Amino acid sequence: MPMSAPILTVALVVLFILANAIRILKEYERGVIFRLGRLIGAKGPGLILLIPLVDKMQRVDLRTITFDIPPQDVITRDNVTIKVNAVLYFRVMDANKAIVNVENYLMATSQIAQTTLRSILGQVELDDLLSKRDDINQQLQKIIDDQTEPWGIKVSVVEVKNVDLPVEMQRAIAKQAEAERERRAKVIHAEGEYQAAERLAAAAEYFIKNPATLQLRYLQTLTEVAVEKNSTTIFPLPIDLITPFLKAAKKYTGDDNPQT
Repeated sequence: MPMSAPILTVALVVLFILANAIRILKEYERGVIFRLGRLIGAKGPGLILLIPLVDKMQRVDLRTITFDIPPQDVITRDNVTIKVNAVLYFRVMDANKAIVNVENYLMATSQIAQTTLRSILGQVELDDLLSKRDDINQQLQKIIDDQTEPWGIKVSVVEVKNVDLPVEMQRAIAKQAEAERERRAKVIHAEGEYQAAERLAAAAEYFIKNPATLQLRYLQTLTEVAVEKNSTTIFPLPIDLITPFLKAAKKYTGDDNPQT
């Protein structure tokens, strides 16, 4: 028997009411409910019952949101034009504030992150941006978090990802790095020469105090030279061997400075 029109109408009305009265929220969702335009509060997760045509609900995701800050043209403190992008991690801590205090918390957070990135990086020099990135990240996170706190947003991490430099600046940095490496090499070489000179001076003092050691070193050197297959071998003559002859010549000639 076909269903009569009144019964069909009632069934449709009941289905409409149920469709508008029942909401199911996931564990990470909250529903901000407005009743006749007035804020009732955030509810969830689970089953939520609304009054049809009276209550309105807006879903809010409480999970951490990853937002890529698009590349920004920045002029650093030392007048270098660079292009910088970053990544922002934030989450909604208060669903009521996120809906009531700002029209679109996602767009607002995005805009404040971009403007803060340009502002902060414009106050630092290029060398600091490249070498002190952790400090800059912490500064960005604190400033953005303070500005989004009235919206119920908590900014956990801000990371500067890429810093694109002009070609001429890349060449200048490469030359600077090469010059720094050469400077370090010269300093290390000079330090080695200085240490070697100190060792030689210490060895000379030791030989002066112990002449026999010098003779042993001389004999060892002769042994090392004899091993080599050379057609000509020059034997250095220690001054100690000719000292008696010099004294005899001085005594014979009566000259204080005998010539040999």
